[in-house]
Amino acid sequence: MNAPSRWFSLFALLTLLAAPPLEAGLPMAVDGQKLPTLADMVDRVIPGVVNIATTGHVNVPDHPLLNDPLFQRFFDVPTTRGKRQKESKSLGSGVVVDAKNGYILTNQHVIDRAEIINVTLRDGNSMQAKLIGVDKETDVAVIQVPAKGLKALPFGDSDALRVGDFVVAMGNPFGLGQTVTSGIVSALGRKGLGKGFEDFIQTDASINPGNSGGALVDLSGKLVGINTAILSPGGGKGNVGIGFAIPINMARQVMGQLIEHGQVRRGFFGAQAQNLTPELAKAFGISGGSGAAITRVVINSAAFQAGLRPGDVIIEAQGKPIRSASDLHNVIGLAKVGESIPLKAIRDRKEQEFTVVMANPEAEKIKGEKIDPRLKGAIFGIDTEEGEKTQIKVVKVMPNSSAWEAGLRDEDRILTVNKKPVPDFPALAKAVRSDERQMLLNIERGEEKFFVLVR
Repeated sequence: MNAPSRWFSLFALLTLLAAPPLEAGLPMAVDGQKLPTLADMVDRVIPGVVNIATTGHVNVPDHPLLNDPLFQRFFDVPTTRGKRQKESKSLGSGVVVDAKNGYILTNQHVIDRAEIINVTLRDGNSMQAKLIGVDKETDVAVIQVPAKGLKALPFGDSDALRVGDFVVAMGNPFGLGQTVTSGIVSALGRKGLGKGFEDFIQTDASINPGNSGGALVDLSGKLVGINTAILSPGGGKGNVGIGFAIPINMARQVMGQLIEHGQVRRGFFGAQAQNLTPELAKAFGISGGSGAAITRVVINSAAFQAGLRPGDVIIEAQGKPIRSASDLHNVIGLAKVGESIPLKAIRDRKEQEFTVVMANPEAEKIKGEKIDPRLKGAIFGIDTEEGEKTQIKVVKVMPNSSAWEAGLRDEDRILTVNKKPVPDFPALAKAVRSDERQMLLNIERGEEKFFVLVR
C-alpha cells in the first residue's frame, strides 16, 4: 500500500470513529426526519395472513381412441371403465377474521374440490382446516382451524375507500411464503370479470398466483379486501399491475351466512333490470343518465308486492346510488330472505320510495313428485311477468330421473296438461289427476312447441 492510500484509509477510519453511533433497526433519515415505513403495521398484521395448501383429485379424460367402437372391439377394450383420476394440489392464502372461533376467509377457487385443506401460520405451525361453506357467486369461502395461537385482522370499511388510497397486499405468491407488496387503489366498482357478483377493488399492489384469498389492508392495517384475481395479457400468470380484490363489506355479508347456514340463502326479488342508456334516460326524463330500468316484474313477487312496475328506474338501494343494473344486482343479490331493502325510483318523472321485503325463493318452486310420481326428479317454478299470463316452467331436471326419461328438460315451459291450461301449481295438479292413465304435456322449448306423452 503506497503512502496516499495509507493516509486515505486512516482518514476514513478516524471519520467513522468520530461519527455518532447509529441506532440499529431505525430507518434512514433525511434532514433529521425519519423516512416513513410500513414495517410496524406489517408486523402487527401479517400474523393474521395464512398460507393454504390443498390436495384433491380430478378426473382425467380418456384418450379419444378408447371411446372409438372399432378400437374397443379390435383391442378388446372394455366399453365401461372406471374414471381415471389424478391428484391435484393448489396453493393460496387466507385471512384470520375470528381468532376466538378459528374462522378464516379465503377464495372459493382456492379450496375448490379440495379433500384436504392445510393451513400454515406465520410461525410455521401447520394444521388441517374444516370447510364451513363456499359461495361460488362471490368467490368467497370460510374455513375453520383450531383456535390456538391465532391473530385476527380488524375489519375496515371498503365503502370508504377512494381511488388513490394506499393499500398493502399480503399473501403467498407462487408458494414462496408470506409476502408483502404495496400500491394504491387504482379503481373501484370494477366489473366484467365473469363472476356472479362483481364490485371489485382494482389495485396496482403486486398480486400473483398464490395471493388469492390473501389480505388487502389499508395503512392502518385494517382489512379492506380479499385478493382474488389478476389481469394478465395473453393469459399469462405474471403481475402487470392490475389486480382485483373482493370488497370486505361484501365478503362479510357472505361470511355471516356461510357461518350460520353453510351456504348463502339469497332472497327472491322477482324483477329484472337493464342499464339506463343516455337515450333511455332522456325518454324517462332522468338527468345524469344513470340507474337501473325495470324491464320485468313477476306477479306476486317481492318486487311486485312492493309496488315496482316495468318502466320504473331504480336510482338508489339501501342508501347506495344505483348507476347500473349490475349495481342493483349486487345489492339485491346479497340480501337475505326476509331482509327489507329500501329503494328510490323514478316513475313518471317523479321520485318515489319503495321497500322490498326479500321473499323465499323456495316458495316459488315445487318438486315434481309432490304432484305425481312420474314427475320425480323435476323442480317446477312459476314464470310470469306484469301484463301476461302465468306459466309453469321446469327449473331443473335431474339426469336419468323419471321426469328426465319422460322427456322434460331445464327451462321447458308447460303450456297445457291433458289439454288443460296450467297457470299455477294447483291447476297443474288438477290437470294431472284428470286422467290417471296418461299425462299429455304440451311443451314450449325455445322456439319449438310439441307434445310429450307420459304414461
